[in-house]
This record gives sequence, structure tokens and C-alpha cells, in this order.
Amino acid sequence: MSNLNDLPALYLPTGSRLAADETDCRLSLSLEGQPLPALRLTRGPELHVQLEERFSRPEGQALWAACYWLFARDPDCQHLVWQLQDVPTEALFSGLLIATHVSGEYLCERTLFWQLPQPWLGHSLTGSYPQQMLMTDGKRHPRRPVKPGGEVYRRFDARLGTWVSLRTVEIEQDLARFNRWQNNPRVASSWQEEGSLQQHRQYLSKLEADPHTLTLIGCFDDQPFAYFEAYWAREDRIAPFYETSDYDRGIHMLVGEENHRGPHKVASWLSALVHYLFLDDPRTQRVVAEPRADNAKMIGYMQAQRFHCEKEFDFPHKRAALMVLGRERFFDRCTLT
Repeated sequence: MSNLNDLPALYLPTGSRLAADETDCRLSLSLEGQPLPALRLTRGPELHVQLEERFSRPEGQALWAACYWLFARDPDCQHLVWQLQDVPTEALFSGLLIATHVSGEYLCERTLFWQLPQPWLGHSLTGSYPQQMLMTDGKRHPRRPVKPGGEVYRRFDARLGTWVSLRTVEIEQDLARFNRWQNNPRVASSWQEEGSLQQHRQYLSKLEADPHTLTLIGCFDDQPFAYFEAYWAREDRIAPFYETSDYDRGIHMLVGEENHRGPHKVASWLSALVHYLFLDDPRTQRVVAEPRADNAKMIGYMQAQRFHCEKEFDFPHKRAALMVLGRERFFDRCTLT
């Protein structure tokens, strides 16, 4: 794992390289070799940030890049105090900065920063999709938007020094891989979906046609290692077992490649998966999961990412633990880098 203080650069999903020359009292940033405004840093109980020169690049881009660098380098930093001569209109409208009662002083809150959808989120209209209530199999729920295709999320994990990304399943491309993963005895013991290529083609095709479930492939440095199902809980079999809200999302998780197991990898992909779901629709207030109640290792991994076990309950096929993570709890003291 990388030492965050030794990182020479951070990378944006576009591939752009954000580099810096940082001392205790000064920060000089460049994006793809082009300099951004130099900043004066005053450290204390709070980190104060002041421009040493006017913007030579779009205001929002420069402010965002500086906030990203400072938050990524110090996961314990909860907010930045900016001192600006000009009103940062774009940043105020986006939520990047919020005004204080002191003239020329603005805050960037870590809790808000990581809720800004770009640049992590792929093209998605979910958050702006209008609400219309429907009935499906006796369950009342919002009409769901058309499911996305391709890459939906990408972020450079500064701790691992690795890209973590999510893309939708392409059956022809992913079928053999999915079949191999499901027939792994370790996976089969919990998923119980071992079978032939044809059976797995039918399984994935059914989910592809299901508007309430999105199938995803997790990648590290663009190499597939995991399969995830993200579902709308209101229409799911979990709905009778707790008081669901209209935009709760649930997750099923499978790590198929043995070299990507372990707590540090789980911390990376699980936080990315949850981050994506909260960004995908700002109306989503909870992410839930229902691992086997006796799967202490997975439950421990989830608790490390701030899930809590609300209760245990009986599915027809297993005794399950209802794991819940609220939006506020995830972004409060957010540990994303």
C-alpha cells in the first residue's frame, strides 16, 4: 500500500495527472504539466488555504483540484478554510464551497466534496430521473430509469496506488469469467449458483432484462476481479424483511480472483461500490446487504466500512444478517482518498 504523503501524483478518471510541490506552508499544483495557482497553507486546528495569485484556469477546476489533493493526502482532514478575494460563484452553486459569516472565507467540507458526482461517475441520468409510482408483483415503487451501459465509475485509489472501476456486465465478454467464478468452490459455498455456461447465460440474461437489478464487473487497473449485483430494495425479495424506502439500494458481492482478496482490497472496492450507488441517485439514503449470518469475515469487512448489523432474519435459503449503511454515516468522516 502507498504512503499517502509520498505520492508524487494523483490521477483523474480522464487520465489527467495532478502533481504537486508541497511544503508545510505552500502548495503548488499542476494538471497535466500546466500550473495551477499556488496556494499558501496555514496549518493549525484547521487548515487555511489562500491563493497566492489569480486563477489562470477555470475557477472551479483549480479549486476542486486543490481540495482533492489536500483531502486525498490527509484522510483525517474534515474541512478546508479558503480565503478568497472574489466570490467563487461556480463552486458555491455546485456545493464545493460554502460561505461562512466571515467575508471572503469559505469552507470545503469533506462530507460534501465526496458527494459531488464528477469526475468519478460515468454518464448517468439516474439522479435527475422523474418519479412515477408503479405496482410490480404487489410492490409499489418508483419507475426505474434505463440501466446504464459501459463504465459507470472510476477513481484512483491513492492508498493502493491503483485504479478501481465499475462497468456493466457484457454477457458475451464476461460469460466464461462469470462461469469460472461461480464454479469456484469458495464462491459456490455462498452463492450456490454453480452450473454450465448455458445456465449462467440464462442467469445473466434474466438479470439484464430485470429493471430492478444492475449487474457490474469490478476492476483493478482495468483487470476484472469481481462481480456485483446492485438492486432496488423496494422490488426485491428483501423488501418484506425491513421497512424499505423508495430509493434504497442493495448489493450482492463476489470476488472471483484469488489475488484480489484481503481486507485492504475489500476496503477499496466496497467503498467504491457504495460510493457509486450514493452518487448514482442522491435520493438513495441507504445501501443494504444480506450476507449469511455466519459469514463473520464478510460482516467484519462491512462493519469496517461503517455498515451496521440491524438484525438477523430467515430467507428461505439462509439465515441472513441485514447490513445497513446510511448515506450520512458513509460521508461523515469519509475515508475515501
